[in-house]
Amino acid sequence: MNRKLLWSLCTLATVLAVSFSAFAVRVGRPAPDFTGTDTNGKTHKLSEYHGKYVVLEWTNNGCPFTQKHYESGNMQALQKEWTAKGVVWLTVLSSAQGEQGYMTGVEENAYIKKENAAPTAALLDPSGIIGHEYEARTTPHMFVIDPSGKIIYAGAIDDHATTDPSDIKSSKNYISAALTESMSGQPVATSFTRPYGCSVKYSGAE
Repeated sequence: MNRKLLWSLCTLATVLAVSFSAFAVRVGRPAPDFTGTDTNGKTHKLSEYHGKYVVLEWTNNGCPFTQKHYESGNMQALQKEWTAKGVVWLTVLSSAQGEQGYMTGVEENAYIKKENAAPTAALLDPSGIIGHEYEARTTPHMFVIDPSGKIIYAGAIDDHATTDPSDIKSSKNYISAALTESMSGQPVATSFTRPYGCSVKYSGAE
């Protein structure tokens, strides 16, 4: 096989790999299944929640953007409102050990108690496997999955990409909008936005 043909095949393979990776987390497509362990050592598999709405929330308590939504009580209010309506809310910590936002189960449980947070579970993902599978880029980065297992929203929590809690009241919350519209049998008007926040602190220089 000559070098030109080999280079072309390698380039095609790279393009296809990138395309399939992006396609895997595309809105309207099935959400990638995953298995994660929560702060209490319990295993959660996404497919176990088939038939329910699921929200995935990437977090890092050292990030000013995350702090905006927790110190204001906004994230907790969303968690309580929607879990009361049967939504499964999974907070995901993909910070690698030694990086900002890394927490042990005991530490995260203490933080949840301190902030009066109410996710269904907080999943520890220091290896970044779940984060990479969903191409989670920021904290927060949000995904909404419908009962059929399809992603119906991916992106920012709202339309004010700041660290200022005073703008929360005037913000459009994309999570509440997506859940409300979908539960009412309507299409999700805004199904994708650019996420904002701190970069997810994966291992190495990622």
